[in-house]
Amino acid sequence: MKKLIALTVAAVVAAALSAAAADGKALYEKECAKCHGSDGKGQTKMGQKLGAKDYTDPKVQAELKDEAAFKATKEGFKSKDGKVLMKPAENLTDEEIKAMIAYMRTFKK
Repeated sequence: MKKLIALTVAAVVAAALSAAAADGKALYEKECAKCHGSDGKGQTKMGQKLGAKDYTDPKVQAELKDEAAFKATKEGFKSKDGKVLMKPAENLTDEEIKAMIAYMRTFKK
């Protein structure tokens, strides 16, 4: 009986993680891909204009901490001279932002 309960709990957790990843992808496509690209390379017209990083680059991924990505998404991101490079994601919950960041991490080669 304990094994059955453990397996059931594991299946529920796996399903929840899978759903969160799918939500992260859908949210990324809706909120981020215009600049960062569907592939995370930042090679869109807007991404090139604003200097979007290539999230497929392991070095870029290593330098970008989750906390910094969360803050930039939540609060927006400005250049050193104060130019707005990314508007804040005011319509997203903290969990949705975390799901998008988790999805972005899948781009690392």
